[in-house]
Amino acid sequence: MKKTLLLSAIALCSLAAFAQNKDYPIQPVPFTSVKLSDQFWTSRIEINRTVTIPASFKRCDSTGRIKNFVMAAEHRGKFCTVYPFDDTDIYKTIEGASYSLAEHPDPALEKYLDSLIAIVGKAQEPDGYLYTARSIDPLHPGPWAGPERWVNEQKMSHELYNAGHLYEAAAAHYMATGKRNLLDIALRNANLLVRTFGQDKKHVAPGHEIVEMGLVRLYRISGNKDYLNLAKFFIDQRGHKDYNKKSKNEYENGKYFQDDEPVVEQDEAEGHAVRAMYLYSGMADVAALTGDTAYLKAIDRIWENMVGKKMYVQGSIGAVGDGERFGENYELPNATAYNETCAAIGSVFWNQRMFLLHGDSKYIDVLEKTLYNGLISGVGLDGKSFFYTNAMQISKNFRIEDTEPERSGWFTCSCCPTNVVRLIPSIPGYIYAQNGNSVYVNLFISGTGNIMVNGKKLTITQQNNYPWDGGLQFTLDPQSAMNLDMRIRIPGWAQNEAIASDLYSYENQSAQKAEIKVNGQPVDYKMDHGYAVISRKWKKNDKIKVDLPMDVRRVAASGKVEDDKGKVALQRGPLMFCAEWKDNNGLACNIIVPKDAVFRSEYNAGLLNGVMVLKADVKSVNIDPSGQNVSTQNTTLTAIPYYSWANRGKGEMTVWFPERVTDLNLLTK
Repeated sequence: MKKTLLLSAIALCSLAAFAQNKDYPIQPVPFTSVKLSDQFWTSRIEINRTVTIPASFKRCDSTGRIKNFVMAAEHRGKFCTVYPFDDTDIYKTIEGASYSLAEHPDPALEKYLDSLIAIVGKAQEPDGYLYTARSIDPLHPGPWAGPERWVNEQKMSHELYNAGHLYEAAAAHYMATGKRNLLDIALRNANLLVRTFGQDKKHVAPGHEIVEMGLVRLYRISGNKDYLNLAKFFIDQRGHKDYNKKSKNEYENGKYFQDDEPVVEQDEAEGHAVRAMYLYSGMADVAALTGDTAYLKAIDRIWENMVGKKMYVQGSIGAVGDGERFGENYELPNATAYNETCAAIGSVFWNQRMFLLHGDSKYIDVLEKTLYNGLISGVGLDGKSFFYTNAMQISKNFRIEDTEPERSGWFTCSCCPTNVVRLIPSIPGYIYAQNGNSVYVNLFISGTGNIMVNGKKLTITQQNNYPWDGGLQFTLDPQSAMNLDMRIRIPGWAQNEAIASDLYSYENQSAQKAEIKVNGQPVDYKMDHGYAVISRKWKKNDKIKVDLPMDVRRVAASGKVEDDKGKVALQRGPLMFCAEWKDNNGLACNIIVPKDAVFRSEYNAGLLNGVMVLKADVKSVNIDPSGQNVSTQNTTLTAIPYYSWANRGKGEMTVWFPERVTDLNLLTK
């Protein structure tokens, strides 16, 4: 374990060993330094370990993804899956399995990973190139690959995308095991990229970003600045291709690829949402490590645009199915909401980096909203069924082209399930961060964190029943008495702020405020960028108690969001709620929530692995069997956490509720 902690520090924290002068001013506490004890997240991490990871490897095998590597090593056969980026499903599952190994040593799993890595290594060409869609039959590669290496990269070959996920997996595996077998494969590939691309070499803007993030990971491990320079080179190549700028088609004008303008001139979240999240994360990494202020200004502008005009109320992004992309400002339809799970995962990556740059809790507010709602909704409670898209509404008039009404075991394009595999076990790494004598508490998850503060050990033990209860307790155990600024995030939702913009707001302001006590006594604290700062000399067994208000809040959207006019969404703590057919007489989209509805919160341990449900006396619209008479009647609304829907079969679901009847859509045959 000491070895694992050391490698984690190398991979995730500062690079003092490489005499590096710049990095994120705030450093995350590695997930291997945090041991969880809560039920909400430990159960999910355990299901990921025991169900999702094995199922993912099994499906990589049964669908031919592993066979592609075997054939690539032999240079014979026919690429037997659909997409050239199918290679990454193996990389992402290795990454998630490596994170799991770091916390749960498993000799059988480690042996299997070594066997799989050996297969990957044999598929790598002598100069480091690794891309099964071409290596299997170089004379007849798939249509997306292009006739030669890299010629189709700026469009759809995904050669550099595959490389990026390889690097992420290699870094995770090295961090968890100390073995270099996958890392050496990644470094050979990265060295090929360094020899191939650059100012006096090939120029390309990667079609699907992530290689930039991966190169930074390798730089952090190796100290080879060529990798960092190449990451910046790739980012700077955007915006220089001769697209048809007058076209409204985002493939033709470059917006789909975030390639219509140089990145430092961009000010809007645009194009394919997953690509965008990976680009902005890469920009944040490079900005932190190089001090590039133009990058910083650009991603600040883009973040404000996304959170202010392009985010759904449960944290999802990427509204438009055509191109899996952001729409126009305030284009947030409910019936056709796309909301790819991978985009939510990318948003978590980006918002974590924005926090590390700026130290503002608004980024963690968005991260938390996404994590507890639009991200974990993407995996079923069984750990082996998934959503690619995350709907906002399913009605009985549902059209299959709108969005998914039920979960699937896997997909032909299974980027989302394997992305979930690698995200879930890393959750403990988002809880704490540190800068000098400031310790940040960002997420409220029971467990123990071990932090080094100015060379001294500090242990923080959290005890809570979050997200169901707002009572939080932190017990501090410093190596010796130490002066610290404890910075505890007071979520925006606990300060009458639905989100850090005017896109969503609460209909009524709450008079309840967070209460903080130290050793049983109320304390004065100052608020700084969303954090309650408690400065004092801390000693062993000092206790901080925080009570966050957990009343039910009615959320209204900006009037510029057409689909949500006259409607309300329901929030309690960090969780958004929805109505599902199962709890509401077989329907959900006929419910009216009047402004005077009073909500009751009830915990149901036997429902959906244990959830808080909201109940209220409301109205429902009903049509008699003849179809000629419409009426309203009193009924009881039962709402469940959004993340838990679609675990009991297929039927209606909605997040937004009209507050009154304003019109009727009459259907005629």
